Amino acid sequence: MTFTKRLREPIMRGEVNCTVRIWRRLHVKVGGRYRLGPGYIEVTSIRRITFQEITPALARRSGFIGVVDLLKVAKHGAGENVYLIDFRYLPAEGKRAGVTVR
Repeated sequence: MTFTKRLREPIMRGEVNCTVRIWRRLHVKVGGRYRLGPGYIEVTSIRRITFQEITPALARRSGFIGVVDLLKVAKHGAGENVYLIDFRYLPAEGKRAGVTVR
């Protein structure tokens, strides 16, 4: 799963922990880990939602200014299925606070 460049740092800082995707079919799975920066995100839940459920609050929670801003990025091709994907950012394994764990 990829993210627009402006969202990467807020995700890595833990400020953004969900995304809305509009796809033909689901591209991720719960428990899946996807590389982002020096670590990765781990999908914690996926829920199919409607366009009406994309609120200004959800857009802000996803790291966007508002609904229109989110929709410009979330729509991929001819997709019509809307998914709310929750995740957590995990630093690279073995690297916590600059200490390498063996």
